[in-house]
Amino acid sequence: MRGADMTVQSIAGSGSILGESPFWWPDEQALYWCDIDGMAILRLDPQGAIRRWPLPSQPGCIAPTDDGRLVVAMRDGLALFDARTSALVRVAGPPYDPALQRFNDGRCDAQGRLHVGTLVDARTPAAGRLYQLDPPARGGGPAQWTVLAGDRVVANGLAFSPDGRRLYWADTRGHRIEVFDRDPVSGALGAPTEWLRFDTREQSGGQRYGGRPDGAAVDVEGAYWVAMYEGSRVLRILPDGRIAREIALPVPAPTMPAFGGPGLRTLFITTARGSPDARGMPSSPLAGTVFRVEVDVPGLPVQPFGVAPFLA
Repeated sequence: MRGADMTVQSIAGSGSILGESPFWWPDEQALYWCDIDGMAILRLDPQGAIRRWPLPSQPGCIAPTDDGRLVVAMRDGLALFDARTSALVRVAGPPYDPALQRFNDGRCDAQGRLHVGTLVDARTPAAGRLYQLDPPARGGGPAQWTVLAGDRVVANGLAFSPDGRRLYWADTRGHRIEVFDRDPVSGALGAPTEWLRFDTREQSGGQRYGGRPDGAAVDVEGAYWVAMYEGSRVLRILPDGRIAREIALPVPAPTMPAFGGPGLRTLFITTARGSPDARGMPSSPLAGTVFRVEVDVPGLPVQPFGVAPFLA
């Protein structure tokens, strides 16, 4: 990328069963992510030390809050986590049956609203949804989950354009990415449009299977960076749908990129350990680690979750 150092480096000792939802917290100069199947939150500090906090349930995604905590979307509901004290405070129950589904990919918009998708354990039916968490009504009561979109088995790839007028959402099982027009103030979505679809098999001419879209992040130019699960790569896709860059990785299953470091010019990439996939791709001793690569187009900063309306 225009002279960027595209050398991929592994962050030693950070192996996860299913690493996901990385974000860079500028106040701490630290990287956070979660291990879904390992039921833990992890933090890489500026000195390179990794800390791990166990959780009582699978965390689908995490995000910072505007009061210095983390919001954690776990299988059995939403909670606020304080890394300083390890205190976990429940905020809302799940809008689904946790015996059949769990929260998956999510992030907050510029207004501090949490958006989070769900995953169907049995991979059928397509009952996964995209939810927005709304504060309790005046006079008390529980927080409310609003359904924004649906018909997914594995909801993934959630990201906003720099101006907030586009919302990207990946259908991992369907090998496709959709885009929604969006009102950045109200958060209202238009009808989805298919943006990209990827091959589900080996392509003609012997070209290898390229994977399916998982987690994603957006840079300041509006390009969408997506981890291609089972494809051993991350793609940079321009707003018009053209693939501008491919970063090859030495593991089969990257899960999600996030921008961090000085000037938000380091791309961190979480991965899954798992086992060799059904297509016969070999596993790797580095599977489950976090990778980093320097890029020359900075990313967008993480948006925090607005806590106050939920604690009034």
